[in-house]
Amino acid sequence: MPNCPKYQNVNLQFLLRPLRQKRNGMPSRFYEQEVKAGLKNKRRLSLLLDAIVAMHRKEVRKVSLNYIFCNDDYLLAMNKEYLKHDTLTDIITFDLSEKENTLTGEIYISTERVRENAAKFETTYNDELHRVIFHGALHLCGFRDKNETDRRIMREQEDKCLLMMKE
Repeated sequence: MPNCPKYQNVNLQFLLRPLRQKRNGMPSRFYEQEVKAGLKNKRRLSLLLDAIVAMHRKEVRKVSLNYIFCNDDYLLAMNKEYLKHDTLTDIITFDLSEKENTLTGEIYISTERVRENAAKFETTYNDELHRVIFHGALHLCGFRDKNETDRRIMREQEDKCLLMMKE
């Protein structure tokens, strides 16, 4: 194909990306570890997560994200073992990428924390769950939340993602 004049000016990566997604199924997968997350519209959410990565990480050609929904105890044990933190959290994100143009990640989410935070922030469980799902993907795209400025930028990005989900 590279020597064929018909294809000289065609960006093959742009054309191949949808084929890769179709062949590999959904770019994001969702699992439940002894909890019921109640997540709906998984296919739409998966495609939106892929689009978010494409917007922020243009070099990435293949996305594989695994979301694991669990309880507080499960996530606390992971927080202690891998991050040496003895605190409850709603999410832990691991970047497991090994290849330059591939984004591979595991995102663990406590549905108990999500439920409590939804009540605390006076929002619905589904909106808070989606916010945390997007939060994990945004971390993998390079967004941080360690200081006030970074937290504000992260929140703005989460809000944009939530709007896209509702469209």
